[in-house]
Amino acid sequence: MELVSPGIGLIFWMTLAFGLLLFILGKFVWPPVMRGLHDREQAIEQALHEADKARKEMQDLRFSNEQLLREAKDERDALLRDARKVRETIIEGARVKANEEANRIIENATERIQFEKMAAITDLKNQIANLSIEIAEKVLGEELSNPEKDKDIVRKSIGGITLN
Repeated sequence: MELVSPGIGLIFWMTLAFGLLLFILGKFVWPPVMRGLHDREQAIEQALHEADKARKEMQDLRFSNEQLLREAKDERDALLRDARKVRETIIEGARVKANEEANRIIENATERIQFEKMAAITDLKNQIANLSIEIAEKVLGEELSNPEKDKDIVRKSIGGITLN
């Protein structure tokens, strides 16, 4: 029954032991525990702050990545447009060059045809002239074999000449 109604001595010693325990705990245990709790609280707070900072950086990076992606697409489109323009310019230049070359070839061929035509006409005229001379020689040879005809031809030729 002593526990139910404790004596003054027991209360005194229990109070003294409890006070001593509180003093020892207050002097040696609670400061490191409180410091540890405080440090942990600061670490958690710092970790939360870092997480918020990292989240914000991730959003900035996402925005930056989207912007870089848009810029890369725009640059790619610009390069493709430039490449198409260069291709069209090259094709147009090649087309113009080919047309000029074709026109030059046609002009050269036309000139060559004209020269060969003139050469053929000249050659044909020379052959006709040679044939005419040969025919005239034969005709004159037969006509001049007769002395009467010779005199007659000479008279006609002289009569056909008019003096101015």
